[in-house]
Amino acid sequence: MSRIGKKPVQIPAGVEVTVDGNKVIVKGPKGTLEQEFYEKLTVSVEGAELTVTRPDDERETRARHGLTRALIQNMVTGVSEGYVKSLELAGVGYRVQQQGKNLEFSLGFSHPVIIEAPEGITFEVPDNTHVHVKGINKQQVGQIAAEIRAKRPPEPYKGKGIHYVGEHIRRKLGKAAK
Repeated sequence: MSRIGKKPVQIPAGVEVTVDGNKVIVKGPKGTLEQEFYEKLTVSVEGAELTVTRPDDERETRARHGLTRALIQNMVTGVSEGYVKSLELAGVGYRVQQQGKNLEFSLGFSHPVIIEAPEGITFEVPDNTHVHVKGINKQQVGQIAAEIRAKRPPEPYKGKGIHYVGEHIRRKLGKAAK
């Protein structure tokens, strides 16, 4: 039995969960998210708890049981608290500035790199070397943060580039190490 799938999802105050066939709609103070799930699974809301159950122990059903519960938990957390990914720029001359909703990066190229904010994502720039990507959809926040990081990933010799705050960059010695 799936350990994650068995755990009920706690629904905080101010969050409304609606199950419509094989679709879950979660409304909260930060917005609304909806997700379709595997048709064999049953999602039920009882009071302030949501449970996901499966009818059999087939491989596909077992695989999707924990996944569905985790996705619903991420939706509930997203509409109540939101998600944030923080990035940091390291390197001489590497900086970022916000222009309206978009970001403009100076990353050592001959041109500025502009990242446009998609629907549901906001950027926050506390200083010229840090960026916070915020949103209610965990997958979308992670994807945009990964796309920003991919513009100049950290290199192993000097550590220059864009990296997540708290990420460990494995450093290499240069030519001196023989």
